[in-house]
Amino acid sequence: MLDIRNVSKSYGNIQALKDVSFSVHASEFVCVVGPSGCGKTTLLKCMSGLLAPTTGRVSINGKPVSSPPPEMGMVFQDYRASLYPWSNVQDNVMLPLRHMKIPKSEREDRVTRALKDVRLEGFRRHYPWQLSGGMQQRVAIARALAYQPQILLMDEPFASVDAQTRAELEDLILEVKHKIGKTVLLVTHDIDESVYLSDRIVVLTRSPTLVREIISTNLPHPRHQITTKELPEFGHLRAHVYRLINETAHSLAA
Repeated sequence: MLDIRNVSKSYGNIQALKDVSFSVHASEFVCVVGPSGCGKTTLLKCMSGLLAPTTGRVSINGKPVSSPPPEMGMVFQDYRASLYPWSNVQDNVMLPLRHMKIPKSEREDRVTRALKDVRLEGFRRHYPWQLSGGMQQRVAIARALAYQPQILLMDEPFASVDAQTRAELEDLILEVKHKIGKTVLLVTHDIDESVYLSDRIVVLTRSPTLVREIISTNLPHPRHQITTKELPEFGHLRAHVYRLINETAHSLAA
């Protein structure tokens, strides 16, 4: 579905991405991890059409991505900057649908289904400032789901919440993903999160960024915060990803 081929990105004399290539298949959950400052968000912006790569190409369903494509939805890290505080939950979720050429009744149905998917159907008249941080991020996820994209891109979406809320949101996105069959690509700096959520993990090197390794997790579904993380395979995968990132740091330091 999504193909990233030989993508590089430079800012003047500084090369952020060197030669990044991988693909994301339909209905797959892929996590992208790497050392801090390696260019994960820059790569995500290139994939979403928000930033043009210096060389290489990004395509979705075989079509080049040169601007944000209608097949993609985006969830950003900072829910406080992505929600309108003067609009209630319903209006925030409705936002990307307002200019779509669909009947009003369908827009309302999409909002209702999306709020139900993230378990916020009873809060449609609340304002963001009346909700907890985790609930606000669920509003942002509902807005992306209401748009009904083929692929959902997520930029460290749980980094701004506490550990317990993070675990709840991880389980929520897995539940939603399997319920409606979305393709998800999630950028994270959290190794445990990448192993817990994904079908495959793309491990990046430090900048200028390359793909260090692509790992299939093969952990059973459904996943559980306790029983899944107690599996020996989970520990082995976590250690392997950490080792790859750590080796990259030491090789550059040497």
